Amino acid sequence: MSTVLEGRRCDAERIASYAVESLLVEVAATPKPGLVDRANNGAHADMDFFTFQRSAAALAPHFTAFVRAGAEHGGSLETLLFVLRPLGRTAESAMYAHTGGVNTHKGAVFSFGILLGAAGWLGAHGERLTAEPLLNVVRTICAGLCRADYGALAKNAVPATKGQAAYLTYGLTGVRGEAEAGFPLVREYALPTYRTCRSAGMPLNDVLVDVLLVLMAHNMDTNILGRHDLAMLQRVQAEAARIVGLGGMGTEAGRAAVTAFDAQLIAAWVSPGGSADLVAVTHFLYELEHL
Repeated sequence: MSTVLEGRRCDAERIASYAVESLLVEVAATPKPGLVDRANNGAHADMDFFTFQRSAAALAPHFTAFVRAGAEHGGSLETLLFVLRPLGRTAESAMYAHTGGVNTHKGAVFSFGILLGAAGWLGAHGERLTAEPLLNVVRTICAGLCRADYGALAKNAVPATKGQAAYLTYGLTGVRGEAEAGFPLVREYALPTYRTCRSAGMPLNDVLVDVLLVLMAHNMDTNILGRHDLAMLQRVQAEAARIVGLGGMGTEAGRAAVTAFDAQLIAAWVSPGGSADLVAVTHFLYELEHL
């Protein structure tokens, strides 16, 4: 099978470019409560808007490699993850080299590595690159992932990562669980919101912020738990849901509430980074459907 996919739907570099675009538009959306955006660095002292841009640029060729790996995979879908994970580690190394060791996109590399591999596989098999079949393929690729990564952890183990800590303390599986289930937060909440807002002609910036709020209201974000506790996460979820109820970026009250929420999360040093990654995933799926 050719390393460069045939046909517009299946061009590896073009598919990868939508993933890079998704990282760029996500960080540009402003204001994003607690997160790096064009106005401030959110609840972060080691990164800014330009750190994220450098990181996204560094990941571009690696994203293409994910697509090609999926397209060229000759085994079953259940074995594709073993091909993609080493490519993910290489992509992470490139990210760290460009950011001076700052973790800007580690979670996004994991999510997009699988999504892009799935897109390559679907395209090579002549399937349309729409969200539903793509997320179904992701679910198959990631079957058994959480059991494989977390199943052997003893309850009294010392966690080596924030993901392990969230699993041992709360039983949460974070981005791994989301991928294994086919990104249900994106499928059920974020993407329907995104489609509705884009169809209504809302500015892209405001659509992205509103989708972030919807995700924050539902996501058991392990990034928040990595710094705080379950009570803080629940307060963040409740406030995000309240702002969605106000109309989000579509109303004056909602916009004022988003700005105030940003200040609150910065002061409390809360960063909903897991939800930010899912905003990028949502944009990617929407744009891919409109190729």
